[in-house]
Amino acid sequence: MKVAVIEGDGVGHEVIPPALKVLKAVELDFEIVPVEVGYGKWERTGRAMDDNDLDVMRDCDCILFGAITTPNDPNYQSVLLRIRRELDLYANVRPFRSLNIPIDTPYVAKEPFDFIIVRENTEGLYGGKEDIGEDRATSMRTITRKGSERIARTACKIAKERKNRLTIVHKANVLKSCSFFRELCIDVAQEDGVQYNEALVDAMAYNLILTPQKYDVLVATNLFGDILSDLSAALVGSLGLCPSANIGEKYALFEPVHGSAPDIAGKGIANPLAAILSAKMMLEWAEEHEKAGLVQQAVNYVLEKGIKTTDLGGHASTKDVSYALVGYIANLRK
Repeated sequence: MKVAVIEGDGVGHEVIPPALKVLKAVELDFEIVPVEVGYGKWERTGRAMDDNDLDVMRDCDCILFGAITTPNDPNYQSVLLRIRRELDLYANVRPFRSLNIPIDTPYVAKEPFDFIIVRENTEGLYGGKEDIGEDRATSMRTITRKGSERIARTACKIAKERKNRLTIVHKANVLKSCSFFRELCIDVAQEDGVQYNEALVDAMAYNLILTPQKYDVLVATNLFGDILSDLSAALVGSLGLCPSANIGEKYALFEPVHGSAPDIAGKGIANPLAAILSAKMMLEWAEEHEKAGLVQQAVNYVLEKGIKTTDLGGHASTKDVSYALVGYIANLRK
């Protein structure tokens, strides 16, 4: 399997190497194809990513992605949004579940929960249709039948593999485009025999904080899914624990939910677990389920032993966590 590896910027350089070490520890047969894109390349060359970079990605089976710094420059084109559009990675899948570890934050949910946010990934307000003038800025929100139906089918497929429960998240009481999305999602859920309910996005945010254990699979448009994902990370305990997958018909990209975190970049304290769990999702996508299970066991072990980075109230370095994970897997495979 050929894997395009994009460390990106900031802590991306620190969390992707541990993820690769874990993949090697579980003895995955894969070829690493490094690709440099991001803010660092943009500063040096004036282009954050070029067509050749995309061709290299297309020649690989999937992508393991770190994090990108986006400058405050209207001429800068988002690398990640372009990759998602060019490779048609239309489904952003973000799992969230409670962990049986003490975390020093008041936001962690008290009751156990396990839900997945399935976010449309290529259109909506992130579609790139914008106009900036002297007195007005306009962003166009486009919701298509094709985009809505295929993200609904993805969400329904995941729901049927779990508890057969789907929540359709929208703002149909205000936005006609959300009414369109809602109706198409309902049609697909009914066709697929999936039990569904619906929620306005603002009410959904409130209820996720209060009772996250009530939800199984949520489907949402691009911006709403993005916002709810970061909110959900607080319930888990840290963005450093949250992985994601970007799935298309032909390609897939796996990345931690967190950003490039320039405030801690280079200090050796970034939490590598989101990147490692993203690599676990890559293993599941490749149907390497036994190896994915080993990664999850190792993550559970490290957390239970209190080997935690500062975002989780611990004192471990990025390397400490990485060494503990790889060592645990090595002992399992003896």
